[in-house]
Amino acid sequence: MGKVIETTLPHTSLLTDRIQQSDFVDCYSVQSNLSPREAAEIVTDFPSWARLLVRIRNSVVSKFGLSSDTSEGPNKTGFFPIESETDQELIAGFNDKHLDFRISVMSKDGRVFLSTWVHPHNLGGKIYLKTILPFHVLIVRNALARVQSLNLSRNT
Repeated sequence: MGKVIETTLPHTSLLTDRIQQSDFVDCYSVQSNLSPREAAEIVTDFPSWARLLVRIRNSVVSKFGLSSDTSEGPNKTGFFPIESETDQELIAGFNDKHLDFRISVMSKDGRVFLSTWVHPHNLGGKIYLKTILPFHVLIVRNALARVQSLNLSRNT
């Protein structure tokens, strides 16, 4: 069984053209043959501890007029609006006052890649990003471990 590894954003990702010097981009991957949609549904189905973190985040940021919409619906994966979807990549996320945020879920060469792109608009966006980063890494690694776990259970 493989493990979640930190890697670089695949050059074929549609996120590549957005990246500017001050942006945050990370990418992790795991062995899996799931489609981008299947993997994205797992990634955005947060475990209870991550849902608690999102509720805390929303109660804090709503006081600053930032988005705290966690409603699910059509054309969303979890509570993230889907921006684009191909056989290889699904991109979801949103723009807010403090930053623009997207995730990319790619299926390529027997791996699923989960990338995050953040473009801060101001000091508030930079502070927000630094504050949530440790939690972000935990959530991403947990999400990809769940992707791999489901993939393994399908193949046994």
